[in-house]
Amino acid sequence: MTQVLGIVDIIWRGRNLQVAKGASIRPGGLKNNPVTYGRKVGRAQEYQGSEIKATVHFEAGQRWGNTWDSGEGELQVVCDTGQTFVMYDAFLSGDIPTITGGEGGSIEMTWSAGTPEEIGA
Repeated sequence: MTQVLGIVDIIWRGRNLQVAKGASIRPGGLKNNPVTYGRKVGRAQEYQGSEIKATVHFEAGQRWGNTWDSGEGELQVVCDTGQTFVMYDAFLSGDIPTITGGEGGSIEMTWSAGTPEEIGA
């Protein structure tokens, strides 16, 4: 039987964050955009950055400042299927995350970055 992706670990600036089920990564790189002209369709390439989304939990003794920071840092996305994506230029993007009480004190976080280096698999 083949193993498929189940557990995703996030390591943000050397700290292993405990991630809830449902984390996602969209690796960055070149994408094709359709360009219509006459009766033809061509393509124009555009760069699209990486986007990583994960829900982490706010634990007793954890400092908010160890989770949220406006600067850049190294982000690793480690999959239980053997792949690791490393982004050295990652940063938290979007609104400052809200800490939601109940259900484990969840914090929805989104990182943006350039093209990841893929290790393993």
